[in-house]
Amino acid sequence: MARGPVAFVLGGGGVLGAVEVGMLRALFRAGIRPDMVLGTSIGAVNGALVAADPSEAVTDRLVRLWASPEASEVYGDSVARQLRRFAARTHLHSPRPLRKLLESELGAETTFADLKIPFRCCAANIERAAEHWFVSGLLVPAVLASASVPGLLPPARIGDQHYIDGGIVNSIPIGEAVTAGAARIFVLQVGRIERALTPPRRPWEIAQVAFEIARRHRFAREMAALPDGVEVHVLPTGGLEPRDDTPWAYRDMAAVGRRISRAYSASRHYLANLER
Repeated sequence: MARGPVAFVLGGGGVLGAVEVGMLRALFRAGIRPDMVLGTSIGAVNGALVAADPSEAVTDRLVRLWASPEASEVYGDSVARQLRRFAARTHLHSPRPLRKLLESELGAETTFADLKIPFRCCAANIERAAEHWFVSGLLVPAVLASASVPGLLPPARIGDQHYIDGGIVNSIPIGEAVTAGAARIFVLQVGRIERALTPPRRPWEIAQVAFEIARRHRFAREMAALPDGVEVHVLPTGGLEPRDDTPWAYRDMAAVGRRISRAYSASRHYLANLER
């Protein structure tokens, strides 16, 4: 088994990111602690809390957060309000509930330097059409930028630049963890890479399939390019549900508990076998 810095890499995936909480609990109970955390989109939200408290206690906090009314409010607008906003702007939801949640959990003035272990999160920069990694400065604006899903939330403005969801450019950032010096990488992913892709049959599936091809292509390329001495473990989710692929899955908070529980059981089993 490889020795050296341990990285937790938390990928994007909206409400499916609840599975990462189960994976985190399995990791901590197996005695595995991160030396660094990297996150994209919802993985940046979960990951920032882990970097602030890299212990099993953070999983209890995340369970409460995911089940909270504040979490439901992030995408809780009525359909009528969403359509009115979308008709006049470029997004369905206001960023205010997510910003308020992040400020409440992390602190409005918290910086990357205040965290207990190094943390970095990815966003897509519009003006430069490039991947951008936040590693310093105020934490909440960076996490909000990383999680600004196009069409759902507006681009996040930081200085004179605008950013959208990091999943557009790097959904499961293994390569960045290698660049940061990680020797053991535990990948917390939301389960889409576990499922076979099929040709789209409905209009909304076209964009989903296209995005999945881009996401998986980069993941496969970075896995194939791992340097010698770097060990990667992709934790299992325990399976997804058919409704997870519907257009409204991002609003479905009812399955949060099931996702956390399944991912914990599957990842605990995986890690137990790893220890043998």
